[in-house]
Amino acid sequence: MTTERTESVPRVDPSTTSGEREALEQWLDFHRATLARKCEGLDDAQLRTLSAAPSDLNLLGLVRHMAEVERGWFRRTLAGEETRAIYSTDEDYDRDIHTTDEDTYEEAYATWQAEIDHARSVAAGRGLDDLATGRRPSGKSYNLRWIYLHMIEEYARHNGHADLLRERIDGATGD
Repeated sequence: MTTERTESVPRVDPSTTSGEREALEQWLDFHRATLARKCEGLDDAQLRTLSAAPSDLNLLGLVRHMAEVERGWFRRTLAGEETRAIYSTDEDYDRDIHTTDEDTYEEAYATWQAEIDHARSVAAGRGLDDLATGRRPSGKSYNLRWIYLHMIEEYARHNGHADLLRERIDGATGD
């Protein structure tokens, strides 16, 4: 059964006439808001609902994962900050996705939003062609443009997962 729902998380459609940087930032924010909307109105147990065996994928895990991704690309790579993972451990690299009954959306959402705020802050003073000061394990150099594009791709892929998860939980569909 498909249910209609109202969204309270603000999401602005990207402009069709903006410049490159504005477009990249608008699309990234659009996808960030889309993930938040997919989680709206669900309790923690629903947000921990697994997709389908053998996958451990769940909406709460996706929010935690995106907090890790924001941290990795903006703090560690772009700004060169020495930071630890938020959820991942040596014992469980995918601990962000592997949620337990003690893990809450309130904590995950606050952490994710803090990482988004920090990402905006470290990107604000840089140009799209500016190279990141940190390095990834690959040893490659990345400019801010590439990071923005990668983040849009990362969110778009996981928002597709979120669509399926949400429909499995309560039948809700939509962007």
